[in-house]
Amino acid sequence: MALFPQEALNDGVRKREVFGWAMYDFANSGYTTVVLTAVFNVYFVGVAANNAEWATLAWTLAMGLSSLVVMLSMPAIGAYADLHAAKKRLLMLTTVGCVIATLLLALVGRGDIVLAFTAIVVSNIFYAYGESLTAAFLPELARRESMGRVSGWGWSFGYFGGMLSLGLCLAYVLWAQAQGIPATQFVPVTMIITAAVYGIASLATFALLPERAVPQVGSASAVGIGAALGRLAQTWHRAREHVDFVWLLICGAAYQAGISVVIALAAVYAEQVLGFKQAETMLLVFLVNIAAALGAFAFGAYQDRVGHKQALALTLFGWIVMTILAAVAQSAPLFWVAAVIAGLCMGSSQSAGRAMAGAFAPSLQLAEFFGLWTFATRLAAIVGPVTYGLVTWLTGGNHRLAIVSTALFFVIGLLLLIPMNVERGIIAAKARGGGH
Repeated sequence: MALFPQEALNDGVRKREVFGWAMYDFANSGYTTVVLTAVFNVYFVGVAANNAEWATLAWTLAMGLSSLVVMLSMPAIGAYADLHAAKKRLLMLTTVGCVIATLLLALVGRGDIVLAFTAIVVSNIFYAYGESLTAAFLPELARRESMGRVSGWGWSFGYFGGMLSLGLCLAYVLWAQAQGIPATQFVPVTMIITAAVYGIASLATFALLPERAVPQVGSASAVGIGAALGRLAQTWHRAREHVDFVWLLICGAAYQAGISVVIALAAVYAEQVLGFKQAETMLLVFLVNIAAALGAFAFGAYQDRVGHKQALALTLFGWIVMTILAAVAQSAPLFWVAAVIAGLCMGSSQSAGRAMAGAFAPSLQLAEFFGLWTFATRLAAIVGPVTYGLVTWLTGGNHRLAIVSTALFFVIGLLLLIPMNVERGIIAAKARGGGH
C-alpha cells in the first residue's frame, strides 16, 4: 500500500496539491519553533526585558494580546474567505505580514522591550491567521474518513520545516558562540534565517495549491467585514445543529491552553529551573520536533482507525504525564524524557484537533468553521500562558508550580471529550452541505 494513497483524497485532488498544502506547514513551523519556542522567548525575557521580575509575565501578555486580536477577528475573516473564495489570497497577505514582522524582531536589542513586544504581537497575529486559513483547505483535499491521516502528513512534514529552520539557526549560534559573538548579535540573525525559510518555502504552497472554493451566491454584494460578521452570527444561531463542534471548541480551548504553555514557555522553564544554556535549549527543541514529526505522522493513521475521540483522549493523557515529569524533574535527563513525550503528544494532538474540526465543518463554511476553531485555540493561547505568567509572578518565580497548573488544562480537556459524539457531528456537517 502506498505511503500516501490516492484514495485518501477527494475526487480530482492531485497529490501535488497535498504537497503544496503541506509545504505551508513546512514553511511556518520555523516561526513557532525558533521564535516562540526555542530562541526569541528566552531572548525576550533575558535581553529585551533585562530579566526583570515581570519579564515572563510580559512575554505571556504579548502572547495573550496577539491571541485576543486573532480570537476576535479570525471568525469574521474566515466567513469572508468562504463568501468570496479568498482563502488563498488572504493566506498570501498573512504570510507576507508574518515574514516582515519576523524580520523586525531582528532589530531588537537589549532593553528594546517596546519594539520586541510590538513585533512579536504583530508577527504572531499574522502567523495565527495563516495557520487557520491553511487548515481550512484540509476538507477540500481529504476524504472525511482520511482526515486524520492527511492532517498528520501536513503536521509531520511541518515539523521537518521547523527542524530545518532550527538546525540552520543552531549551526549559526554554535559558530557565533565559538567566535565570542554575544546573543544581542547572533539572535537577530536567527530571526532573519527564520523569516527567509518561511517566505521561500511558502512559495511552493502558492504555486501548487489551488483555491477550489467558488464565490457563493450573493457574495458580490456582500462586501466588507460587516457581511462576514452577519454570516458568522448565523452560524452561532445554528450552533445547536452542530453541538459536537461546539463541544470540540470548548474541549479544544481547554487542552490547547496547556499546549500553548509548552510552546511559549518550555525554553523559559528549562533555562530558569534547570539552568539550560541557549544551545542546549535549541537542541532540546530540535529533539521535540523530531518526536512531534513522528507522532503526527504515525498518529494520523491510528486516529482514522480507532476514531478521533479515542485518539485525542490518548494524547491528552500523555500530556498529563509529561507535565508531571517536568514538574518533578531535578536534573536534565528526566526533563529530556518529558520533552520527548511532549513532542509525541504535540504533533498528534494538534493534528487530531485539526482533523476533527475538518470532519465537523460543512463544505460551504470551511474557513468560517476553522475561524471558530481558531477562536477557541487563540482563547487558549491567552488563558494558558497568561495563567502560567501570573502564577510565576504571584509566587516569586515558582515555575514548578506554574507547570503543575498547566496539567489542569489537559485534565479538563479530557473530561470535556466525554459528551462528544463524532458520528453525530459528521452527520450534522453533511446535512448542511457536506460532501467530502
